Amino acid sequence: MSVVNSANKLQDLATHCKELLVYSNLDLEVDMYIQRVTELDKNVLKWAIDLTERNMKSLYETCAWGWNRDRKVEEMTEDHAWYLIAKKKNGSPLAFSHFRFDMDFGEPVLYCYEVQVEAEGRRRGLGQRVLNVLEKLAHATRMRYVRLTVLTHNPAASAFFKACGYITDETSPPKEEAAHYEILSKTTGEGVSNAQTEEQSLTEGVRAVSVENNQP
Repeated sequence: MSVVNSANKLQDLATHCKELLVYSNLDLEVDMYIQRVTELDKNVLKWAIDLTERNMKSLYETCAWGWNRDRKVEEMTEDHAWYLIAKKKNGSPLAFSHFRFDMDFGEPVLYCYEVQVEAEGRRRGLGQRVLNVLEKLAHATRMRYVRLTVLTHNPAASAFFKACGYITDETSPPKEEAAHYEILSKTTGEGVSNAQTEEQSLTEGVRAVSVENNQP
């Protein structure tokens, strides 16, 4: 817990990943910044909530969770939430991640709650770069994993994360208990077993081939 508390007390996370916060791909040029939700511009937060609803509402409505905007807003505005925002050169936001440093099943993790990208930014490598930033932050702050939840009836998202080296986490519930979602993770190498690291390495060995076809 002391590791998590130390991460949450940091004032400038960008210092740990500055080299990753500028991204370009052909005509796409993006700058990124990281802020606590309590410091985030209200218009940017509203955009993030609206984008999440546009991208995810129909998927939530077709699973056991259902869509509850108020509950999602409460989750996205919790005091411990951090935001990675990607914006175009003209200043308009293009993608974001909502993440937190937390204890999960007794381990310090960076938990990725959302990775959402506007339609014009998809299949441009931007989603992968967002994950790269989270992974760098997790390693720098001594988290053991980046963990996330993916809906099983969202195969494009599942394929994207797995192409980026994420594997089914040991905390993921059996399919017969929770068929509508699974937990994926990627190790940082901080205090994880050799078996876990080797499994991830095998997964990463094929990701270079598949990520181009699956990125958001």
